[in-house]
Amino acid sequence: MRIISGIYKSRKIQAPKNLPVRPTTDMAKESLFNILNNLYYFDAVKVLDLFSGTGNISYEFASRGTENITCVDDHYGCVKFINETAEKFEMPINTVKSDVYSFLEKTNQKHDIIFADPPYDFPQEQFVKISTLVFQNDLLETDGVLIIEHSKHTDLSKEAHFSYSKGYGHSVFSFFE
Repeated sequence: MRIISGIYKSRKIQAPKNLPVRPTTDMAKESLFNILNNLYYFDAVKVLDLFSGTGNISYEFASRGTENITCVDDHYGCVKFINETAEKFEMPINTVKSDVYSFLEKTNQKHDIIFADPPYDFPQEQFVKISTLVFQNDLLETDGVLIIEHSKHTDLSKEAHFSYSKGYGHSVFSFFE
């Protein structure tokens, strides 16, 4: 994987092969950040990266100047890799090793952008539970957005707070406001 833009542009990051991850493709990631670039000043947002895996999305935010990034993943190897990479590049990324749903139930911190990239094979109710917990616990700032990445076979358009979705290949980003 590589960082698309910002101060770490073109840096390649090689994740260990034994991590249970499916990093967001460069094409999808670039498209997502083109959308976000029109909505936010990256140096002024708080980002929460759920099911963060390799940290791919968080590195992109850090490269673009975001200074408040929290990654949540329940896999020790993923959290360790993100910590090592953040330290190597001196990125302002905090990690939390936790089940995402438990984290969302307990935290009271608000964020401008919450990005969730759960496994594509999750049942529909697991995707819905993410948005339910985010809005039930009031975890978004006033103009904040929740973005859930999922496969084109999952449809979240009928869920509460759904705003729109954008598809890129096999990936879809659903936006909730």
